[in-house]
Amino acid sequence: MLLGELNQESAAAAIQKGVTALLPIGATEVHGNHLPLGTDSYLAQGVAEKVAQKLGAEQVLVLPCVPYGQVWSLRAAPGTVDIPDAVLVPYLTHIALSMYRAGVRRFAFINAHVGNCPAVKAAMRQVYAQCPDMKVFSFTYPGAEEAIARVCTSRRPHKAYFHACEIETSYMLYLCPERVDMSKAICQYPEFPPDFDVTPWPWTDLMDVAVLGDATVATAEKGQAIIDAVVDNIVRLMG
Repeated sequence: MLLGELNQESAAAAIQKGVTALLPIGATEVHGNHLPLGTDSYLAQGVAEKVAQKLGAEQVLVLPCVPYGQVWSLRAAPGTVDIPDAVLVPYLTHIALSMYRAGVRRFAFINAHVGNCPAVKAAMRQVYAQCPDMKVFSFTYPGAEEAIARVCTSRRPHKAYFHACEIETSYMLYLCPERVDMSKAICQYPEFPPDFDVTPWPWTDLMDVAVLGDATVATAEKGQAIIDAVVDNIVRLMG
């Protein structure tokens, strides 16, 4: 069930059944020229809906996606919207608290943007502190690394990051193929300075087009293999 499509009566009835609420969290940021700025939001929504299908549509309430996130690394690029953690943490916290007041006792953040992870973790802890009887989860592609190692063929540009590359483009080809323009996909490996991991480095200082890796080898089949594994892991971890 999609919360935004319910009316007052049906929303109350759904929550009274003891549903699990899922909050997709994305971002609005540049993803090269072959993917839209809303890529992370489309992916978060897609993963949340697949989780809902696995758990049983009548047992899950999917909230409207949060389309903005912390995007410090690419905030200088036109079109990117950067929300600092100081704003994002209480915002996410109060969404969960609203669900708690309505009667929800199982809540999960379904995050598709790595830059949001610190804020999501902080929000989860605040919700736990205020609502100890609410089971709270947060997921950012759990189990993806194992599937990536199995199906992806290109070299990772950095051990900790992926962006608009084989991985993320494959996700989009599986979940939202109509929003991908593979004719504009590129292969790009920026040169990271020696102190990249220990000092603040805006990604816009390293590349003009926001692609980290080889988007040209992405396929829907690779995306399906990874996303399906992620969804299975989320369902398993939620118990």
